[in-house]
Amino acid sequence: MADTVDQKKSDRHRSERRRLRRPRPPAWWPLPVCAVLGLAAGGAYGVLKAPEYAATSYVVAVPDDTTEPATALGFAQAYARIATSSSTLAYAQPRAGIAVRKLRTQVRAETSPESPMIAITGTSKSPSEAADIANAVADALSLSSNQAAKNTGVQLLLFNQAVAPTDPASPSAAISGAVGLCAGGLLGGLWLLARPGRRKDAEGEPQPVVEEYPSLPAQGEHAETKEKESVR
Repeated sequence: MADTVDQKKSDRHRSERRRLRRPRPPAWWPLPVCAVLGLAAGGAYGVLKAPEYAATSYVVAVPDDTTEPATALGFAQAYARIATSSSTLAYAQPRAGIAVRKLRTQVRAETSPESPMIAITGTSKSPSEAADIANAVADALSLSSNQAAKNTGVQLLLFNQAVAPTDPASPSAAISGAVGLCAGGLLGGLWLLARPGRRKDAEGEPQPVVEEYPSLPAQGEHAETKEKESVR
């Protein structure tokens, strides 16, 4: 029995030694792993996703002789808001050749508070379709707004037509990979800061040993002790 117990103890010590000798990965291993995974995911997204093209058409608000330029600037802001409305897109739908619901997701209008110019941008996976969308919405906006030009004193004129772009507007595989690398590194850093092992290490730290000293007797107790000893 004693030999068996000693053998078990020796086997246990050997297993503990082997476990201690095994090389452990560094504590910061999640950081490079997450960064590499993010790089791979971003690169794959950039390669597999179809490129998207964007074309922009410009429309300018021009005041008549009886209207101040500031009024034209205000109407340009208003017309930019209704450029993607259902009524304007209904005018543009025959020329664009796309349903109104889909057309609303592929066009946007932007303007500047300092200029009475409206930028209408069409997006599509086809360069020619992106240009057709931008030009169709710009023409529809000019037509609908010029019908009320006598009352508003402001007329919309086509400043520049959109042309089919040659380069896609969507990010390339290299840019997508760089974004994925940064996002993965950020997640890995957050994991290092909030990992459960960090809390366990903090809880498992040895607490400072507080030495306890024997309490001294009070002044009255010391006097009573002396009296008892004298009586004895």
